[in-house]
Amino acid sequence: MCSVMITFEEKPHILVVDDDDRLRSLLKKYLSEQGFMVTAVESAAEARRKMAWFDVDIIVLDVMMPGETGLEFLASLGNTRPPVLMLSAMGETEDRIKGLEFGADDYLPKPFEPKELVLRLKTILRRTASLSKTITFGDFVFDISASQLKRGGEPIYLTSNESAMLKLLAEHAGTPVTREDLARLMPGSSNERSVDVQITRLRKKFGEEGKSLYLQTVRGAGYVLYVSAGPVGGGK
Repeated sequence: MCSVMITFEEKPHILVVDDDDRLRSLLKKYLSEQGFMVTAVESAAEARRKMAWFDVDIIVLDVMMPGETGLEFLASLGNTRPPVLMLSAMGETEDRIKGLEFGADDYLPKPFEPKELVLRLKTILRRTASLSKTITFGDFVFDISASQLKRGGEPIYLTSNESAMLKLLAEHAGTPVTREDLARLMPGSSNERSVDVQITRLRKKFGEEGKSLYLQTVRGAGYVLYVSAGPVGGGK
C-alpha cells in the first residue's frame, strides 16, 4: 500500500503537540485566526501518524508529556525534520539549554503570550525560508534539504553519517563546527576519534585536489566547510 504526502501551499502548516487539552484547543483556535493551518495532537505517537500523511512547516512541541516526552520525540526525528519550537513550564536556564541542545530551533517557557508565540513562529519560518537550499564549492553542489552531493551533475554516494555531517557543516558554512556537535549526529557514539574518521572519509569524496581545500580543520574549534557562495543564507 503506497502513501501520499498531503501538502498545504496556501498557509504555513503548524503541528501542535501538547497533552494539555485546554491549551491545545486555545492554540489551534488562536493560530488559525492568525492565518496558519493548524493540526493539534496530544502525543508524540499521534504526531508521527500525522507527519506520515501531512507536510508540516513547523512543530510546536510540549516538553513534558506522558509516555514519550517532547525531547525524546525531537531526538527521534533526526536531521530531516521541520523546525521545532518547544514549550515547557520549566523555564530555568538549564532546561532551555537542554531543549536547544536536542536540536530545537526556539524555546518558549509557559505561561506565554500568544502574540509572542506567533512572532517567534514567523521569525523561524522566515529564517528557514531564507536559507539557500544548495551550496557550491568547486565543482561540487550540495542540496541541503535533500542531503545530496553532486559533482558535474553526477550524484556522489554518501553514508548516513557523512550525509548528516555534511548537512550540519553546510548549514554553518564558513563557521567551524565542533567535534562534539558532529559526534551527536552519530547514533550511539560521542567519540571524537570516530568523527575524525568520518571526516577523513568525507574528504575523500571531494577527490585529491579538494579533500583538504573545502573541508578544513580549525585547531581547537573543529571543522569548517568553505564554499564559493559564502555562508548559507548570507549573500547572493
